[in-house]
Amino acid sequence: MPHSFGTRARTRHMFAKKFRQHGLPTLSQYQMPVKVGDYVDIFANPSIHKGMPHKHYHGRTGIVFNVTKSAVGVRVNKPVNGRILEKRIHVRIEHIRKSKCQKEILARKVANEQAKVEAQKTGVKVNLKRTPTLPKDGYFLAAAGNDGVITTIQPVPFSDLV
Repeated sequence: MPHSFGTRARTRHMFAKKFRQHGLPTLSQYQMPVKVGDYVDIFANPSIHKGMPHKHYHGRTGIVFNVTKSAVGVRVNKPVNGRILEKRIHVRIEHIRKSKCQKEILARKVANEQAKVEAQKTGVKVNLKRTPTLPKDGYFLAAAGNDGVITTIQPVPFSDLV
């Protein structure tokens, strides 16, 4: 038989819940505060069929552009034939999570502001730019052997014993 092309085709593992995680979502999921401009992860909850996003958007991160009574509008980028289109979809609140993608950026922003205040107080110039992990510093190894004399090893010349 030919395989199907339905909206939930090939989602056996994608829309399956983890072990001992089955059942309806908690009430805190419904009371999650969401504002316009928040980053959210679209993560379809298979136990709630209403307002479920298409399988393509499962696991994608987007920005909230609209909040309604039981759903949120999310802007998501979708690659189509080599170009990126901004799609606007409405998803029920059960199928989204707050994203942690901005967590490190916001923490760094707070640390930088604190470092600026300290720099103004002390008068020392501070570098706020991120730097990649630098290579390790070079060092000298201690001399081989207990006496400190370096021994040179040379190969033994080949001798045919036949």
